[in-house]
Amino acid sequence: MKRRDFLKRTIPAVTLPAILDGWSLSAWAQSPLMQGIGAANDNDRVLVLIQLSGGNDGLNTVIPIDQFDAYHAARSNIAIPQEKILRLNGFDQTGLNPAMAPIQNLFNEGKIRIVQAVSYPNPNFSHFRATDIWMSGSDSDKTLETGWAGRFLDKEYPGFPTNYPSSGMPDPLAIQVGGIVSPVLQGPINTMGMAITNPSSFYALLNNKLPVADADTRAGDQLAYIRQLSVITDKYSNVIKNAAQKVKTQSSLYPAQGKNQLADQLKIVARLIAGGLKTKVYMVSMGGFDTHSRQTDGTDTTTGAHAKLLARLSEAVNVFMADINELGAGDRVLGMTFSEFGRRIKSNASGGTDHGSAAPVFLFGNSVEPGILGRNPTIPTAATPKDNIEMQHDFRSLYTSILENWFMVGQSESLAIMLRDFDSLGIVKGVTAPAT
Repeated sequence: MKRRDFLKRTIPAVTLPAILDGWSLSAWAQSPLMQGIGAANDNDRVLVLIQLSGGNDGLNTVIPIDQFDAYHAARSNIAIPQEKILRLNGFDQTGLNPAMAPIQNLFNEGKIRIVQAVSYPNPNFSHFRATDIWMSGSDSDKTLETGWAGRFLDKEYPGFPTNYPSSGMPDPLAIQVGGIVSPVLQGPINTMGMAITNPSSFYALLNNKLPVADADTRAGDQLAYIRQLSVITDKYSNVIKNAAQKVKTQSSLYPAQGKNQLADQLKIVARLIAGGLKTKVYMVSMGGFDTHSRQTDGTDTTTGAHAKLLARLSEAVNVFMADINELGAGDRVLGMTFSEFGRRIKSNASGGTDHGSAAPVFLFGNSVEPGILGRNPTIPTAATPKDNIEMQHDFRSLYTSILENWFMVGQSESLAIMLRDFDSLGIVKGVTAPAT
């Protein structure tokens, strides 16, 4: 196995000591995604990515009220009752899962943009391959060795990690709270780091107290590279501590630690942003969305596994938005949820949904263009197990929109990063969405 492959597939991003609320911080300073974002026009804008691992069921998340009869017929064992659907101001034909009241409130306040039916041509239904496609920005029949974010940051911070930290960028280019390295953070040459979840193991590695493999072996080469990245990333420990220590209090709305792991992650993100880090991209995640069976409770489809996931997501986004605004940094932040695919239109006999294609994406922040981009998916009157949601928006158009309209990257540079010309969508205030 090549060193790049070994690192890309098995090594989490370089993790700093667990210094905040018991969480280890994975510095993705070397990640391509992270490098492109900061230097563009030297703005102070921040992107927060929330990965919903497993493939979220979009039809039970954003519900087509105007096609309720067809929706109910296709998934009668899991369909949300019409009277329980949460209504959205100005969009009578579309509603939300009843577990998402906090997201409903944010939407009605003008701080949410829903992008309907996001996917790509010829979608892949393997978790691993579909995730790789979303992370790299590749076509379904091509494999890229870099992440879209990695390519971006590589252009904005050329030569990283050499000569970094620098006076121009003294902070990590990107930080993941929890988790391991994702392909989105893979640069053209280097991975952006590794994750060591145990701080004592991290310092043992730095102090050369771990068993050392023979330098002439493949393992020795890999270990030496890991150590090199660990030393580089350790330079960021103090700036992260200093930023965190500047924030003395945070929103009282956060649930008790451990009750909502996504909220725990976003609490740290808010603290670091408000503490003054110039870090451009933060990444957090939550799993459990592979709902093949028992997606809802049999006696009440508004409750169950999927509802619990959506409730945690909604609670976490809501409290994060309240916190970051209370801390005075809300205007700097754009957030986006994504999942590797959606689910089928028709539910299965196990009370769940199988791997499908398109699904909605949520963008959140003070600067998002509020509302819904796109139309409700078309539901066949007699759906079959093979029926999928038709794509309306290519996910790479969202990336292009973030690059051009949030980070203010020029179109030529955006084209070089995304490797093809994708439409830029109206996701930021002042940018008009194309007709759909």
